[in-house]
Amino acid sequence: MAEAIDPDLHQRAQALVLQLSQMLELEFDALKVQNLDEFERLQPIKNDLLSRLTEMAPGKDVLETDPQWSGWLESIAECRDMHRRNAVLMERKLESIRGALDSLRLPGTGSGVEIYDRLGNVSRFSRGRGYNEA
Repeated sequence: MAEAIDPDLHQRAQALVLQLSQMLELEFDALKVQNLDEFERLQPIKNDLLSRLTEMAPGKDVLETDPQWSGWLESIAECRDMHRRNAVLMERKLESIRGALDSLRLPGTGSGVEIYDRLGNVSRFSRGRGYNEA
């Protein structure tokens, strides 16, 4: 037997997905400019939206059989992709920071750091190499 669904549930769920999408865009913008205060401020809001979406999502049988929910599922998938994009950006920023910190360490305390040359190719940089050896 199919579960009874609030007729306004779909509209409210769509509104929440739109808010989540906007929140993920703001999160991405904050990450791009390394505004960690803004990023941290957005986290509780995003988590609240995710929690509310989880609570109001209909069962799997409704999602698979009701055509009006297919657009909602696509929007949720887009939000998932935006979240992954943000995670990749954050990971790249962290790798860059780790590389900068590694380059400041004493010679011989760690492996070289990957940097980009003028052509955009990755090359290994060893702190022990001076201008005369280049």
